[in-house]
Amino acid sequence: MKFGVLFSGGKDSTLALHLAAEKGQVACLITVVSKNKESYMFHTPNVDITVLQAQALGLPLVSVVTEGCKEVELVDLEAAVLQAKVQFGVEGVVTGAVESVYQMSRIQRVCSKLGLECFNPLWRCNQRWLLDELLERNFRVVISGVFAYPLDVSWLGKQLDYDVIERLSVLSEKYGISITGEGGEIETTVLDAPMFKQKIDVINSETIWDRTSGVYVIKNAFLVLK
Repeated sequence: MKFGVLFSGGKDSTLALHLAAEKGQVACLITVVSKNKESYMFHTPNVDITVLQAQALGLPLVSVVTEGCKEVELVDLEAAVLQAKVQFGVEGVVTGAVESVYQMSRIQRVCSKLGLECFNPLWRCNQRWLLDELLERNFRVVISGVFAYPLDVSWLGKQLDYDVIERLSVLSEKYGISITGEGGEIETTVLDAPMFKQKIDVINSETIWDRTSGVYVIKNAFLVLK
């Protein structure tokens, strides 16, 4: 089966991409770039890096821009998925959804309308397994957004490793946060993964912090051979 992968450049969609590639052919990536930083549907920190990630993967990228208005943004998602179906012959759409019924149900609705299968390989998976799997597969992941106490500015730009996972696990037990960010606590950006033919090197970045939340913004990056 030919898959189009809903791709934000974060850890979940990138791992879902790798799992899908083990089951069928990934024909393209599908990215919705939201102008609304508070989008209900779409990851926003460093989403522009998906252009470099697509190049690193050697995959075509279908990218559309949305204003990010609640529910209305689904029209733009549908347009992107339809383009992937027409241009690349995708038969199924892959998501990185883990816990969000809101996101998964709406993507499923779009797929059903367009006559496509919807695959959610990470749905309701063990969250500690998900993080460990990233490291076992040699993903290079950085934290690109934090949005919940007690996470602070020191977490921004940190690379995911076993120490970071353990620290997140401790905070999860104490404060009830999701270690994978399923409650919106954390966003991530993938700089390298097994299917990447090249890796991304960040040469200029900025940390933006506003009282209780912030983002790690990649301002300049390029691809290098692995």
